[in-house]
Amino acid sequence: MKYGIDYLSQRKWIVILYYLNLICEMNKIMKKDIVAGLGEIGLPILKLVSKKETAVGYDLNEKLMNKNKFKKFQTMPTSFLHIAIPVTAKFDSNLIALFKKLQPECIVIHSTISPGTIERLQKKISVPIIYSATRGVHKRMLEDIKRYTKFFAISKNAPRKTWAIQTYSKKMKKYGVKTKQMSKPETLELAKILCDTSYLGWLINYSQITNVIAKSHNVNYDEMWTFSDEIHKILGNRPKMYPGYIGGHCVIPNLELINNQTLNLIKKMNDSYLKKINSAKSINKKYTKND
Repeated sequence: MKYGIDYLSQRKWIVILYYLNLICEMNKIMKKDIVAGLGEIGLPILKLVSKKETAVGYDLNEKLMNKNKFKKFQTMPTSFLHIAIPVTAKFDSNLIALFKKLQPECIVIHSTISPGTIERLQKKISVPIIYSATRGVHKRMLEDIKRYTKFFAISKNAPRKTWAIQTYSKKMKKYGVKTKQMSKPETLELAKILCDTSYLGWLINYSQITNVIAKSHNVNYDEMWTFSDEIHKILGNRPKMYPGYIGGHCVIPNLELINNQTLNLIKKMNDSYLKKINSAKSINKKYTKND
């Protein structure tokens, strides 16, 4: 009889421990991600994250939010706060305000930012901040996020650095996104501007110059550029770009993030081109209709 009581007691404690462990695991699982800024970057990020876990969107424009869903999960702890808000003079104060309001375990900035931003913000915020630059064409951003490797970087002084790196990488893998870590945030902050948007700006500038010269000689731009087709196919260093006007929210606005005198020529040349070629803006449609 004593054996039976001891056995039942053991079984009871096993069941209790099992449920305690289950509750602990559920507490770990039951966290949400928040995407702040539901624009051309934030909305695709929200769609990506929402497919695999609880995620809600937040925006100053409440019309862009699912307010019922946001209220439903308001008391659930926040794991990752994904930042996709515009970069303005108030970016730092806006991000700090979001951190205080939403209390995440980790912050990921997807917006394009100026060099030094992560290190500066990490000194003011007590949770790890990851910078993960976004690449892609806005109208197919969700597809492009999955297409390209999502580079990321974190300060060596970030708290819970190893946890943040491992958790972010696992999350992205779960979403079907490849990741690669860069050595420090400044490398990636510069890479996004110098090796992506400003590089594209220079290439378009050169196409603008060649188009103006071609027109002055009554030469067809497209026919002229067929001369480089084979060279580019073999060497990969003679790309033909469309000779349109640089608009949008990336190439020109991102110049202000680095404020380099030479790079600022991209904007000056672009403005000058618009004065010389009346059809500059409509040219874009011809070359980008199949993008």
